[in-house]
Amino acid sequence: MEWLERLNYAVDYIEEHLTEEIHYDEAAKIACCSTFHFQRMFSYIAGVPLSEYIRRRRMTVAAFELQQSAAKVIDLALRFGYDSPTAFNRAFQGVHGVPPTAAKETGVTLNTYPRISFHISIKGDVKMDYRIEKKEAFRIVGLKTPLDKDIEKNFQSVPIFWQKVSQSGAIPKLCTLITGEPNGVLGVSVCMGDKAWEYYISVISDLPIPRDFPDLCTYTVPASTWAVFPGKGAMPNSIQELEKRIVTEWLPASGYEYASAPDIEVYLNADPQNSVFEVWLPIVKKS
Repeated sequence: MEWLERLNYAVDYIEEHLTEEIHYDEAAKIACCSTFHFQRMFSYIAGVPLSEYIRRRRMTVAAFELQQSAAKVIDLALRFGYDSPTAFNRAFQGVHGVPPTAAKETGVTLNTYPRISFHISIKGDVKMDYRIEKKEAFRIVGLKTPLDKDIEKNFQSVPIFWQKVSQSGAIPKLCTLITGEPNGVLGVSVCMGDKAWEYYISVISDLPIPRDFPDLCTYTVPASTWAVFPGKGAMPNSIQELEKRIVTEWLPASGYEYASAPDIEVYLNADPQNSVFEVWLPIVKKS
């Protein structure tokens, strides 16, 4: 699995720069995917967010150095990229349960998190329905919010955005503007290249923006090929579990890899406890 090898090369880069600034963009470039997709793949496959993995690895190495050398806490704080000993102490104690000064004491118990290495076993014991669709560029109309380059932060901000939009009564008004398929409310993550990352709650529409809905904005989703996965169940767990299975089970064996286009979630009803939805994954055949 070539893409899995590239993911391990990206981990090599992280390991080689634990005492330097780690650029997510550079790691994603090594893995041959976008920064957004790299973080998501890492999180789903490793079972831990990329930022948390880096923190654990840095604090593991820091503990070894405290035990085996005369290194001072303030020097290690600077070496591992922390602005102050206080921030370093907080990170160290979060991983080990004790302050860094205690690491030098004989008999103290510390935690260690070894370097991760990716290996995937494709089970195939539960079927996964999908279809491949080619779609020309299409226009979406909706409300948007900025996304953070650390996707873990978006897991908190995006649900808040959905709640805000729902409570405003905007979603029924958006649905009156639908003029294309898929005929549902879309959650569109636009996270490609160096441009600002944005998230849209939107619909497909060719209609002009209504005068009584001035906060709406538009975006043109580029032409792409999509792998479309239907799902249903309580939100948000059901869609998160499907997305994890897509990345860890379907994608490695599919002959496809991520394409440079937005990720799309399509919500086909308004019942969060029994939601009917689709996940649209932009794909391209492996070269």
